[in-house]
Amino acid sequence: MAKSYSGGCACGAIRYETSSEPIFENHCQCRDCQKRSGTGHGSYLTFPQQADVRIAGKASLWRVAGDSGNDKIHAFCPTCGTPVYLTFAAMPELIAVHAASLDDPGQFNPQALTYSIRGHAWDPIDPSLQKFERMAPS
Repeated sequence: MAKSYSGGCACGAIRYETSSEPIFENHCQCRDCQKRSGTGHGSYLTFPQQADVRIAGKASLWRVAGDSGNDKIHAFCPTCGTPVYLTFAAMPELIAVHAASLDDPGQFNPQALTYSIRGHAWDPIDPSLQKFERMAPS
């Protein structure tokens, strides 16, 4: 039986579901993730095909240039403000969901820490994870 990943925003206006497997699961300590999460990092599951993730509800979008100069498109609920997923202008086939937006956040199995160079002493991350000062190489 295929594993399923489902989740959504806090108020339930946006829901997603996929039976595909994530290709990357990470914590990110870049300043954008820190500011958006209101804490020291963001946590994500990245799926290879946006088309394989069914999304119900209308998200508001916010574009921001990442350290690479490429735009990241953040999708959040216009009602409750919950960040739900993001896409990438340079890699439009990918979609990353916020780990805490999963119905079962225990499905998140982080493999790496990205942008460790921007981490704070008050936000320690599992020291056994592979660390990248910036984005992990493809």
